[in-house]
Amino acid sequence: MDLFIGQQALISIFSHIFFTGVAFYAMRAVMFEKWIRKHHVLQAQILYIFLSIAIGTMVSTFFLDISAWSRQLPYLF
Repeated sequence: MDLFIGQQALISIFSHIFFTGVAFYAMRAVMFEKWIRKHHVLQAQILYIFLSIAIGTMVSTFFLDISAWSRQLPYLF
């Protein structure tokens, strides 16, 4: 049982990091420069990172939930 919990933790960590990276990469297509005030580059970069983390975490959680629920489907029958 402990091995299963450790594996789930490792999969969750990698999933969150992977999808955060994908979100960061995908957000590069958006031109944020139009919305940023002059001389606020650091704040814009921090916002960019936080948005990437938020989007990546939501997508990762979605896929991890779907995976967990699909493993529980056999208990329905």
